[in-house]
Amino acid sequence: MQVSETGEHQPHSAMDKAAVQAAYKRWASVYDNLFGAVSSSARRKTVRLVNSLPGRDVLEVGVGTGLALPLYTTQKRVTGIDLSSEMLAIARQRTAKLSLSHVAGLHEMDAEATGFPDHSFDIAAAMFVASVVPHPKRLIAEMRRLVRPGGHLLFVNHFIAQTGPRRWVEQAMAPASHALGWHPDFAMEALFTPAEKNRAIIRGCAPFGIFTLVHLPQS
Repeated sequence: MQVSETGEHQPHSAMDKAAVQAAYKRWASVYDNLFGAVSSSARRKTVRLVNSLPGRDVLEVGVGTGLALPLYTTQKRVTGIDLSSEMLAIARQRTAKLSLSHVAGLHEMDAEATGFPDHSFDIAAAMFVASVVPHPKRLIAEMRRLVRPGGHLLFVNHFIAQTGPRRWVEQAMAPASHALGWHPDFAMEALFTPAEKNRAIIRGCAPFGIFTLVHLPQS
């Protein structure tokens, strides 16, 4: 882990937006089969939490191919954003095929600078995104800006293990970040301040706890 000139914790090989777009252009056509199954339990757990929270307007950051979209209750109004046009094309096909009327829109946008007005949403959920964006601190700052007072921020992501063999594997995989399109050695400290981490509700997710769901209520 290293610290940028702005003081942000960064994985040691930060990806720019072009690298992210290139990676997910490669992965788009096989993403559901390769990653969909292993991430299914964490995705479902996150959407169940979204569905149980008050408020109607939901922002899904990093909507990808739209795997989560059919899981939302029709009482929610879901807007999805992603940086990958190839992934969004699949999400739009899924939305049309399944007639998902609760999907308000799917937009190609930078998660660190969306352009939405302040306080546009009741809930913002970032699924498997924090270890992808170039500047995680900017991601959470943008999500804070977009969520109304009393709303909720949710993050489900892979975070590096604190100790043991899994940490060794994740550190060994780190040089392949650009090819993978995400950082295997991504730490919670790269996203959350100590105060945020202390007040967050943190839940492990199957399989084997490789994903973590972090719920951060907003004051």
